[in-house]
Amino acid sequence: MRYVQLRAFHHVAISGGFSRAANELGLTQPAISDQVRKLEEEYDVLLFSRQHKQVALTPMGETLLAITHRLFDAEGQALELLSESRALRMGALRLVADSVHHILHVLSAFREAYPGVQMTVQAGNTETVLARLLSYEADLGVLGDTTPRRDFEIVPLNATPIIAFVAAGHPLAARRSLSLADLAGLPLVMREHGSRTRRLLEQRAVETGVALRHAIEVEGREGVRDVVAAGAGIGFVSEAEFGEGHGLARIALDGPPILMKEALICLSERNQSKAIKAFLDIARRHRAEARTRS
Repeated sequence: MRYVQLRAFHHVAISGGFSRAANELGLTQPAISDQVRKLEEEYDVLLFSRQHKQVALTPMGETLLAITHRLFDAEGQALELLSESRALRMGALRLVADSVHHILHVLSAFREAYPGVQMTVQAGNTETVLARLLSYEADLGVLGDTTPRRDFEIVPLNATPIIAFVAAGHPLAARRSLSLADLAGLPLVMREHGSRTRRLLEQRAVETGVALRHAIEVEGREGVRDVVAAGAGIGFVSEAEFGEGHGLARIALDGPPILMKEALICLSERNQSKAIKAFLDIARRHRAEARTRS
């Protein structure tokens, strides 16, 4: 019986309401409300704050949700083991990446090997990637600056330098390189707070005693690209993500390269999930092959 109550609590918490949880579970709203109420009464706790028709988790509810995430993820893995998806003929895989460019070859190889697995890829900066992994909203993430942690499985992908770029008609478009000192006082188009590109660039500027002028702050890599293409300033991106044919000119940065290191990451407790493990294995194989070629 407690399993049913915990399941009701979990779905209300992740869906944000009793009605949505009832729809997800194919039950009535009163039934869901009754299950949550019984759980609260049995243990004399308050799991949700119910005010003005809004449902919000209490601190106790937040703590319990972290546990039920693990509980129902383990249940999903058990069912996966016993079901058709054991052979990866079906299933789903959710990825969130600061740049999908770094895993295109892995995505392609995985899709070819397991065409029945539905994949979704969402964009997000480093903070978003970590938050979605920790909240079980994503299975795998792509990000950099991955200091080894016991709670994460990490597979290195590549490392490429940060470059500057401007519109093709910009006065600096013919320059082959720029120093950070050259950039001082120039209008820069920067990513949002939480962006690793921005943090690494600002860190190097502090180390070299250069004050950078943030003329425009834009959320997302594509947003920066659009603003720069309009001639509004100088943008920055890793060389691997620059691409071609955008009416933009790349400019190298002088001095030691500011490297953007990318890695594939998942929660260690989930690294044996069939789809996650298969994706990680393909990524490792591609990395080994790339090392052999180089």
